[in-house]
Amino acid sequence: MKKFSVFIISFIILFLAFQILSGLILTAFHTPNLPSIANDLNREISFGSASNPLLLALLTATVAYSLSQKIFRVSNTQTS
Repeated sequence: MKKFSVFIISFIILFLAFQILSGLILTAFHTPNLPSIANDLNREISFGSASNPLLLALLTATVAYSLSQKIFRVSNTQTS
């Protein structure tokens, strides 16, 4: 259980760090299309869809960790 806790905590930290870093890079290199903005001057702001990729990533990481532990355990018993 301790290995899993360390794995999940480090996964969350790395996931969030990569998300923030990619957001900074995308923001730094974004160039707005000013002619299209002049034609569309409505007051509503759209931010896209709301999703939580961290939950899906944690579920995937948990399944991957469990499978790797089972495969590693099976391969250790077969070689012994």
